Amino acid sequence: MTMNDNENDRTYTKEKHQHEHHDHSSEHEDHSQHAHQEHDHRHHDHNHHHDPSGDHHDDDHHEQHDHGSHGHHDHGDMVSDFRRRFYISLAVTIPILILSPMIQSFIGVDWRFPFDQYLLFTLATFVFFYGGWPFITGGISELKEKNPGMMTLIGLAILVAYGYSTLTVFGWEGSDFFWELATLIDIMLLGHWLEMRSVMGASNALEELVKLMPNEAHKLDDDDNVTDVPTSELKQVDNVLVKPGEKIPVDGTIYEGSSAIDESMLTGESVPVEKADGDEVIGGSVNKEGSIKVTVKKTGDDSYLSQVITLVREAQDSKSKTQDLTNRAAKWLFYIALASGFITLVVWLLLGYQFDVALERMVTVMVITCPHALGLAAPLVIAVSTSISAKRGLLIRNRANFEGARKLDAVVFDKTGTLTKGEFGVSDIVPNEGYREDDVLLWAASLEQNSEHPIASGIVSSANERNLDLKKIDAFESITGKGIEGTIEGKKVNVVSPGYVDSHNLEYDKTRFKQLSEEGKTVVFVLVNDELTGMIALADMVRETAKEAVASLKEKGIEPIMLTGDNQKVADWVASKLGIKQVFAEVLPDDKANQITKIQQKGLKVAMTGDGVNDAPALATADLGIAIGAGTDVAMESADVVLVKSNPKDVESLVDLSGKTYRKMVQNLWWAAGYNIVAIPLAAGVLAPIGIVLSPAVGAVLMSLSTIVVAINAKLLKA
Repeated sequence: MTMNDNENDRTYTKEKHQHEHHDHSSEHEDHSQHAHQEHDHRHHDHNHHHDPSGDHHDDDHHEQHDHGSHGHHDHGDMVSDFRRRFYISLAVTIPILILSPMIQSFIGVDWRFPFDQYLLFTLATFVFFYGGWPFITGGISELKEKNPGMMTLIGLAILVAYGYSTLTVFGWEGSDFFWELATLIDIMLLGHWLEMRSVMGASNALEELVKLMPNEAHKLDDDDNVTDVPTSELKQVDNVLVKPGEKIPVDGTIYEGSSAIDESMLTGESVPVEKADGDEVIGGSVNKEGSIKVTVKKTGDDSYLSQVITLVREAQDSKSKTQDLTNRAAKWLFYIALASGFITLVVWLLLGYQFDVALERMVTVMVITCPHALGLAAPLVIAVSTSISAKRGLLIRNRANFEGARKLDAVVFDKTGTLTKGEFGVSDIVPNEGYREDDVLLWAASLEQNSEHPIASGIVSSANERNLDLKKIDAFESITGKGIEGTIEGKKVNVVSPGYVDSHNLEYDKTRFKQLSEEGKTVVFVLVNDELTGMIALADMVRETAKEAVASLKEKGIEPIMLTGDNQKVADWVASKLGIKQVFAEVLPDDKANQITKIQQKGLKVAMTGDGVNDAPALATADLGIAIGAGTDVAMESADVVLVKSNPKDVESLVDLSGKTYRKMVQNLWWAAGYNIVAIPLAAGVLAPIGIVLSPAVGAVLMSLSTIVVAINAKLLKA
């Protein structure tokens, strides 16, 4: 707030009926806390929202399907669906392995019996359709989008293996690949289940936003009788009553009463705003003090919150379809599989071999191109990195964007609640001659101890930090728009605004006052028996960890930027405390996302860190959205990563872990692909002229080895 006298007056009006809202005093905090705990609980369940197609690699793409659809499986259902498919397929794979002639000859036994191939075919058909279904449907949807990836590669391998093996059962010359089909499906299901378990699902931001609105409103009729009605039934020009501590149900205008309204969740304004007749209020903000009567101005889609919902949806829809590393690798392998398969077929035919021999070579190549190890290369690293990050208090929701964190150029921080604590604290005490700082603070805190006002809370907690024993109040009253007055130990004590001091022509240090006001601080004056004892300046307190976070990001060559809806002076003061050079202040909530886009247009990869509803569109627009855990559920749901400890310094840990995770994934993909680099040419018969053709059994051993190496390498990831 720009602190001229008037606004000081406005900031510091008083509260009547203290007892009325004792119960509600921490409505906002409780809400955040509760939301946070609930959220935490959800994370620990690892409920991952998954598209039935199984196409969860591209989380962004995913978000789009899920927005409005409540018809989707619950998060947990999709995880348990993959787990169920994995265990059932695994159980059926055991008899498939026992019945496979290739496995029998490999271990040197002969357990053949009449019609065993038909039993094998039946079991493999079950695994193909039951276990392989998510990959087939996922592959089809990837091909529809002309963007083949992991699903298409797996789909191709199992389709070819199943199709060819079925032919061999019903008379075609050649060996079946049913064991390869079943083990491939098992390992891919395991990989997907592991990955889904460790990664939170697509965003539920929109549902969370809707939850912010109260379901009911106290509607007033012409005689001021109250009827509780669903918020959705309110129409323009209806009148509603909002009691202290309640959320305001709709956007509207106050026509009776006055109160301090906490809009910090919605607009980022750090100080509750005093509002009276004729002032506008926003649905979803919290009425802290007096009862107010409001005329409904906007309902439904026109309301502020609905516009934020629209912005979040647009930002999520327009987010580039980033594909994670495995998907990119899978895309190339898909093309290589197709090309090498057909080249193998053509070359063997040209060399004069029978079609069935050439086809067997082609199938071997195409099945081998989808390495089992690839299915585990990323999920195992993800599982390890997710557990490391969870221990550090980082909850990763979107893998692809987390992987990109290592390439960040700038981190944009919201001010209120992220760099600052979002609560008033005493920053300066200026005692008059003859008084000490503790004297000024003690008189002020003693008078303020029963008040719910944020300024009062700041003064009282500061006195508690200094271990001051508060004095007993005998009488207490508010002076509208000027401050409060009371009797303590027989003395008249006032805590008042600059307007009161000026109107009573009291002398004070105007230069110091001006300096404090220009730093965006709220200044109040303390009087004892009408004598000025000193002034107290309050500001939204800067988090200590924010200083460290800014310094460590600069060391990494990442530029910290501040983006806030608060006014320029307050923003500049906080920025100077933290050493941030670039500041965008007085940014309207719906403009925050545009600011992020502008920074991105300079070619920078940007992370946004925020905690409020007003940050949600910006979090969704940034290359990496980071939510502070103590913030609103909406911010968390729009973010790619949640910092549980609300510590801005964790942003650095995040960048660090992203780099290590990425390097480990690349190593694993090389191990997985390394198997291919050796196996594909051998399977294609490059060494056939000298009598070396890769038998499927040897292929299976190579495959197992690469899978084991990948698993061990993933476990070596260290924080």
